[in-house]
Amino acid sequence: MDHLRYSGLSFEAQRAAFLDIVSADPLVRDALERARTLALPDWLVVSGALYNTVWNHLTGKPSGYGIKDVDLFYFDDGDLSYEAEDAVIRRAARHFDGLALPVEVRNQARVHLWYPQKFGQPCPRYTSSSQSIGYFASKTHAVGVRYDAGGELELVAPFGLDDIFSFRITPNRVMDNQRTHETKGKRAQECWPEITVVPW
Repeated sequence: MDHLRYSGLSFEAQRAAFLDIVSADPLVRDALERARTLALPDWLVVSGALYNTVWNHLTGKPSGYGIKDVDLFYFDDGDLSYEAEDAVIRRAARHFDGLALPVEVRNQARVHLWYPQKFGQPCPRYTSSSQSIGYFASKTHAVGVRYDAGGELELVAPFGLDDIFSFRITPNRVMDNQRTHETKGKRAQECWPEITVVPW
């Protein structure tokens, strides 16, 4: 049960372990460094590339195992047009060229404009990148990292880190995202059999 060695520890102990693990991973470190120099407003590397890296580290799997892409959020409400976001996505594609995984860039100021068409329900108009991760289908996935102005890693984890370190996928019922919670949970268990999915 060594993979659970950080489960149940204090948030500060878990925070230190989490940042140590993700910053030591070559893929995540490269993504974070490039994201910093891309210099998007209110940027955050979020979700799978982070918690999957922790699970890989704790179960002895290689860097990048089970990770489909790197999610990079930013928040810019100065221009909510599709064209403005698309220009950032194209610039980011050049900037991240050569990274081991594709990078998916999304302006969190625009999510409320396309979310209802894609998911069949409204979502709030977010006011920051940090706020949007609090609406993920699973609390476990609500985690983001960026460099602050002083060059230190800053962690955003509205629900803490114990679910990640306990290999437990816990539903976030703030929106009706049951299908997403179950689909992502099933996929995670296929990669990391140690995971427990808490029913919706």
